[in-house]
Amino acid sequence: MDSKPSFTEHYVPRDQGRVYARDYKGAGPAFVLMHGFPDNLHIYDDVLPHLVASGRRVVTFDFLGFGASDKPTDAAYSFEQQLGDLESVVDALALGKIVPVAHDSSGPASISYALAHPQGVDSVIMLNSAYAEDSTVLWPELITLFATKSLHALAMTIAQSPQQFGWLLTWQQQKFRDALPDAQRAHFNTAIGDLVRENFTTQPSSGPAFVQMAAQFFDAHTQNAKRLPELKALDIPVKLIWGEYDPYITVAVAERRQSQLKNASLTVVPAGHWLQVDEPALVAKAMLS
Repeated sequence: MDSKPSFTEHYVPRDQGRVYARDYKGAGPAFVLMHGFPDNLHIYDDVLPHLVASGRRVVTFDFLGFGASDKPTDAAYSFEQQLGDLESVVDALALGKIVPVAHDSSGPASISYALAHPQGVDSVIMLNSAYAEDSTVLWPELITLFATKSLHALAMTIAQSPQQFGWLLTWQQQKFRDALPDAQRAHFNTAIGDLVRENFTTQPSSGPAFVQMAAQFFDAHTQNAKRLPELKALDIPVKLIWGEYDPYITVAVAERRQSQLKNASLTVVPAGHWLQVDEPALVAKAMLS
């Protein structure tokens, strides 16, 4: 298996900048892989060879403000903007019917796309991702800090101090790492720890996009909850593939999501929050099944 399958690069124009995308040749419907708040498209590097080897077309992209996409400091980053990024990538690459694959905070983009374009979605895959959760969910402390309006002044003070923000980022990563079995921790350090650190320290940074998106996080859940009746009526298969060692977006969150959907399955993988990094072969098998 080629550990680094070839791809074609695209820069998809948006009104606030260009979205960077990679297109791996294969048969449709294409998997369109989306990342979350603190990372970028490289969270799928380990699972990509398995998907491409199966003969499927795969597209990965960085949301505006993250990874190799443009990072305008005056941009208005939002969940609606991320949905627009997905729609623009699908249109620009003429993908037709797709399988949106969500992880972490890209859950809303995957479901919103399915609700807006039901004829253009073959199925939806959600990997340890959020959508319309209630107050019983324990979110990562880093997200909670920036999402809580009463803590805005404190959060912004920390964000403006590279030393303080770096410490908080390292502490948060440790919480995810400590929940993993010993055998998965070393790879986590290099595959996720380094990736997230570079996402925020390499200039221009993903910091502005993260801060804006996190500030809207709780409000997004409230808005999405209003669409749960639409979600229950959605006649599209949804695969929930979940890492059981995630200390925050737990299997209980997946089970609740499954109950909100008309046609959903749940596969639990012995992995953490970034299950596509911890157990790429198992995740690819579940995606392709």
